[in-house]
Amino acid sequence: MRNFGEFQDAIYTAGVGGEQPRLPFLYSDLKKRAQEILDPRIFDYVSRGSGNGLTQTKNVEAFQTYGIMPRMLRDRSVRDLSVTLFGRKLTNPIYVAPVGVLGAVHPEGDLETAKAATKLGVPLICSTLSACRMEETRAASKGNLDFFQLYPPNAPELSEHFVTRALDAGFDGIVITVDTGQLGWRPHDLQKASLPMHYGQCLANYTSDPAFWRLAGVRSEEELTIEKKISTWDRYFSDPTFSWDHVKKIRAMTNLPLLIKGICAPEAIDCGVDGIICSNHGGRQANGGIPALDNLEDVIEAVPNHPVLFDSGVRTGVDIVKALALGATMVGVGRPYVYGLALGGQAGVEFVLQCLLAEADLTLGVDCYASIAELREYGLKRVEFLSTHSEGLV
Repeated sequence: MRNFGEFQDAIYTAGVGGEQPRLPFLYSDLKKRAQEILDPRIFDYVSRGSGNGLTQTKNVEAFQTYGIMPRMLRDRSVRDLSVTLFGRKLTNPIYVAPVGVLGAVHPEGDLETAKAATKLGVPLICSTLSACRMEETRAASKGNLDFFQLYPPNAPELSEHFVTRALDAGFDGIVITVDTGQLGWRPHDLQKASLPMHYGQCLANYTSDPAFWRLAGVRSEEELTIEKKISTWDRYFSDPTFSWDHVKKIRAMTNLPLLIKGICAPEAIDCGVDGIICSNHGGRQANGGIPALDNLEDVIEAVPNHPVLFDSGVRTGVDIVKALALGATMVGVGRPYVYGLALGGQAGVEFVLQCLLAEADLTLGVDCYASIAELREYGLKRVEFLSTHSEGLV
């Protein structure tokens, strides 16, 4: 069992010698610093939600409707944050959620993120939208628990190629994102008439695939003009007809773990799926929905024999603790690590992940919980906090 709270001790010790942290600890400060250095169109793409941002905001606010019940005078000297996923014991309960523009945020964003996650032993879900080929990302994260996240394209051959390549590259499982059958309404991107992929960014998995070449009417990657890349990606990126029948075909391709990402309704899963990621895409796809966290317990109850991971609205280590207390098997981190990536590459991602783990660990310790199991038994009460934006969490 690791004492993630020791990260705090190291910072205070370094301070005695005059060393100050280079990166900020608060989410709001991370976001502000990232905004200062990122291209405005990329910053908006990362930071904004769909519509007027209501669902994105409510995702964050939902965490504030739960309070942790402290249980004093109990031994908290050793805290166990380990979890088991598909038979693999993991030292920590978080994972790096897939974000499709890491290569636009940092020149080596996908690789830097993979290296950071691997160094810390944090599982990684790698996006289809990447500035480097999936084979390169997997090579950079050798030994780590890694899943390939598939945006199901509107071309069966391309979908099969992506899955086959991921299996050949050595990924540990496949995550199918099912809430992107079409792009959501994003006014801030529309105001700039900007979509990163329309600049040819983060399309390496597509442009390196022979199936994509055939769809584009060329014989090699060298023959792909920027116009052909964009028009072919536009035509085949998403499949509005994607259904359980399509899942069955992917299931038949592998015995490795298969997860569905984007489920919020409490319904039984089918087709041999091994797990669920309860998520509403961080509020980026559909506005006006129910906060993802408010759906978590119902989803868990609907699939009692499957792991249910969670993402959407996670900003702090306390958020991680609360999602775990509600029953999440693991908790995904998105925007916070992306801002760390923008500010410091691999070191920035490591810093953000270490901060989140330290805060989660120390929160358990202060409240006298020795394990996630204890937290689930006693930890949460529904409350209504007066303020939810004191540190700019959205």
